[in-house]
Amino acid sequence: MADQTLAKTGQLSRFIIRLDRVRVLLWLVGLTFFTLIVPPAFEGLYSSQQERDVMAETMANPAMTAMVGTGDLENYTIGAMTAHQMLLLTAVVAGLMSILLVTRHTRGDEEDGRIELLRSLPVGRLSYLNATLVVLAGTSIALALINGAGLYALGIDTMDLQGSLLYGAALGGTSLFFAGVTAIFAQLAESARGTLGLSVAALLFFYLVRAIGDVSHEALSWASPLGWVSKADVYSANNWGPIVLLVIASILLFLIANYLNAIRDLESGFLPSKPGKKYASRFLQSPLGLTLRLQRTGIIAWAAGLFILGASYGSVLGDLESFFTGNDLMEQMLVQGEGLTLTESFLPMLMIVISLIATIPSLMAVNKLRGEEKKERLDQLLGRAVSRTQLIGGFIAVSIVNGFIMLSLAALGFWSAAAAVMDEPLSFGVAYGALLSYYPAMLVMIGLSVAFIGVLPKLTSLVWAYVFYSFIVLYLGGIFQFDEWIGQLSPFGHVPQFPVEDLTVLPLALLTITAAVLMTIGVAGFNKRDIQ
Repeated sequence: MADQTLAKTGQLSRFIIRLDRVRVLLWLVGLTFFTLIVPPAFEGLYSSQQERDVMAETMANPAMTAMVGTGDLENYTIGAMTAHQMLLLTAVVAGLMSILLVTRHTRGDEEDGRIELLRSLPVGRLSYLNATLVVLAGTSIALALINGAGLYALGIDTMDLQGSLLYGAALGGTSLFFAGVTAIFAQLAESARGTLGLSVAALLFFYLVRAIGDVSHEALSWASPLGWVSKADVYSANNWGPIVLLVIASILLFLIANYLNAIRDLESGFLPSKPGKKYASRFLQSPLGLTLRLQRTGIIAWAAGLFILGASYGSVLGDLESFFTGNDLMEQMLVQGEGLTLTESFLPMLMIVISLIATIPSLMAVNKLRGEEKKERLDQLLGRAVSRTQLIGGFIAVSIVNGFIMLSLAALGFWSAAAAVMDEPLSFGVAYGALLSYYPAMLVMIGLSVAFIGVLPKLTSLVWAYVFYSFIVLYLGGIFQFDEWIGQLSPFGHVPQFPVEDLTVLPLALLTITAAVLMTIGVAGFNKRDIQ
């Protein structure tokens, strides 16, 4: 029986590898490059133990713990510094890789009718799902080995073989776990969009649970697989137990996904969409209404996530103020504005992270147009009395409003939680202004995406690389001591760091004009080019 349900799994695995060989290679090269450039950079920047101890003291505050997790700050060697500052963030990216790849070959292929075509051939009922999981398992193992061997090959004294292999295993284990999570959501959701949204929401949920646990209740960190990554104590205690937990949990998730896949009908889901009204409202009959309806669930999920993310960062500000008080080093390091508290001086670092995360759903909203085009659904719309400008305009409008809502809710969550824990709460104007000042930079990102869709549609995905670049140079710029011009290659690098700096209008106006120009170029290109 098992032979029948898993027939041709090997051939299908080779088929998926052939389809994804470039995509998987790019993920592996990107993650490995990002991992291997960090330790030599740390070695050059922090050559003495005294300098590393200073950095350890800088990192020992609740906000940084919420962002990057726990680490061995008592023995802050190059290895411990790398694991503390980079491992968790890289593991999150590895989890995102698995979510995208598994969604593509489960619900994505099912939605496009490919799995129905394959099942008409002599393949088993569970073969394609397991072929996908086999490829992801192989990718995870390759990720673990390449990164582990690469880190050891750097020849840094405090990065021994066991610690390096554990570092790689943590990345591979996280990738494996979220492959299992996505495989289950592919059975629960009824579309690729739903699978992706639920899986990313799970990734954010586990990140937030770990952040809250690491800051306030250590036991809560064990409820999150991302908390297990930090608990491995790479290059310190080298605890393999959490990685074993990741592998066992992944196997259980794989088994559950197989069971759910075996008992459901093709193209159905255990969380089916509700039937709509018999006759659509006038609003739904417009391109804007249809776009909003298609993205409603995702917008609500991201809005809730951003509110919680803002609240989680706001909730640590009470402890942050007490940490800063009497800490001469931090008081000297922070750029303080006249009349500002130490916590207010720390706001820009938190705001850049929140604003970059808030940019993701707004870009997903506008990039949805390219996804609909690749699935050949635009022909049906453009065949009616709908102009191309109306069509792309609907996606742009939803994306622009989406970004404003995400930043506003994140600011509201941040201010609400901060007000509850601080003796001298931040004013709402300071919290809202600090976060909303990044809105013009977000518009530039949306404009760039529109320009790609209109002029170079096959390169639309490059905007994600630009977001990733912005995160690296702005979030890690202080650690790597990048030159200022490197940060200014990102639109987020031109935003005044309110409230430390004055909220000047000129750079924000220039960013807004740049966004408008990019959107105009994109709309003009979309009107001229062939629909693919």
